[in-house]
Amino acid sequence: MFDPVGQDLLCPSCGNRSPIQAADTPVQARELAPAIADLRARQSQAAGPQVTGEWEVKCQNCGGTTGFNGSLTATRCPYCATPIQRDDVHNAPARLPVDGVVPFHIGEKQAHDLVEKWVSGRWFAPSNFRKYRKIGAFSSLYTAYFTYDADTESWYTGERGDNYEVRVGTDSDGDPIYETRTRWYPVQGQVGNEFADLPVLANDNLSRNRIRALEPWPVEQARTYSPEFVAGHLCRTYDHDAEETLPEAQQRMEQAIESTVRHDIGGDHQRIHQLQTAWNWLAYKHLLLPIWLLTVVYMDKTYQVYINGLTGQVSGDRPWSKVKIISTILAVIAVILVIVLVYSHMHHGSGPAPGNHVTPTPKHHN
Repeated sequence: MFDPVGQDLLCPSCGNRSPIQAADTPVQARELAPAIADLRARQSQAAGPQVTGEWEVKCQNCGGTTGFNGSLTATRCPYCATPIQRDDVHNAPARLPVDGVVPFHIGEKQAHDLVEKWVSGRWFAPSNFRKYRKIGAFSSLYTAYFTYDADTESWYTGERGDNYEVRVGTDSDGDPIYETRTRWYPVQGQVGNEFADLPVLANDNLSRNRIRALEPWPVEQARTYSPEFVAGHLCRTYDHDAEETLPEAQQRMEQAIESTVRHDIGGDHQRIHQLQTAWNWLAYKHLLLPIWLLTVVYMDKTYQVYINGLTGQVSGDRPWSKVKIISTILAVIAVILVIVLVYSHMHHGSGPAPGNHVTPTPKHHN
């Protein structure tokens, strides 16, 4: 199996190590349009089942798809911990090849330490959830990503707003009162943007928001794909190809383009009336990125904690303990009541003591 710590192949039985034989060559991007055209052609010509190469198994519980290589016939689903057998295998259709892999750098011990620290910091989680080692499944998983490169030119028309102050009166003390107003000017211009390795997750059955929280990915460390890097680890093929995940990438790019346009307009405010973008270059890489995945089924609900297998960034979900939350609220209320009672006692205790009233002596006037 591939050992993240030694960055080599390790035999778990005898401890023997072997160096990685794969060539350490840079991963090249592929132009999107011709690659997708070729993929669609191959898919239309696919006849009969594929009997060689990688097999895929669909979990009957959650629907997640896991890649099986060689003689592997059984494992546990990395997403819901359900046992899955090769009886559920279906033949993979024509697919985009994997261009590169960023190998694990965080080993299992360090990953356990990271998730232990994360779980221990979730004080309001139920005590049973904090025993995740007994009730959870911990897996090393390569997830499928498409990263996008793009070169764009954008033309815009709009308005630039500059603020200025106008005196509108005086206050009761005679000081001037100013009001901020905006003066608008018509603008137009052209901007260019370059994007490199913008990552988009290509798998389902994973929390996209939690996975996004693991960014940034050091994809510059990607190496040309070799089965050596995924040996001994779970590996997913993509659920959506490079054309299907492109809209998410373009949405993020368009947000960056708009930000560039607003910066180019300048001023205190900007209005964009028209914005047209030409995509001069659009390319992708199909990469496998490493994640340590903790899956806990608690009270019939699945919770997942993700660890970036390169940087150690942790992101996850957890249940909330109603008992702990209510206990904390009651404790806070009790502390507030004690403070109020002490303050009240001190306030009333500063006057004459009960039972010691002094009757004033009347004065007699002659």
